[in-house]
Amino acid sequence: MSTIFARIIAGEAPATIVYKDDLVTAFKDIRPLAPVHILIVPNKEIPTVDDVTADDEAMMGRMFTAARKIARDMGIAESGYRLLVNCRDNGGQEVYHLHMHLLGGRRLGPMLARRD
Repeated sequence: MSTIFARIIAGEAPATIVYKDDLVTAFKDIRPLAPVHILIVPNKEIPTVDDVTADDEAMMGRMFTAARKIARDMGIAESGYRLLVNCRDNGGQEVYHLHMHLLGGRRLGPMLARRD
């Protein structure tokens, strides 16, 4: 069963695409947590980070170089941005198609609240 991200990549579901090539697709998050909130996904359906193999290394690298390009295109490279990948339920993953969040456009708070 395809995920919503697979349907977006295939052009079967609506999204605001900001970058696409043969390895990855990036689009605006529909529930942004920052002024810039982009999801960068491999075009190959990989459920979680734990499912990445050595054959996927070029695609994983492309996610980072795409993030760099998108951050520059969106005007947030100089001020800074955050890249975030969640893995499985306890990691906060909601869609089981590996994806990287690119967040920026304002000062971002701490990654996690500290617990004493």
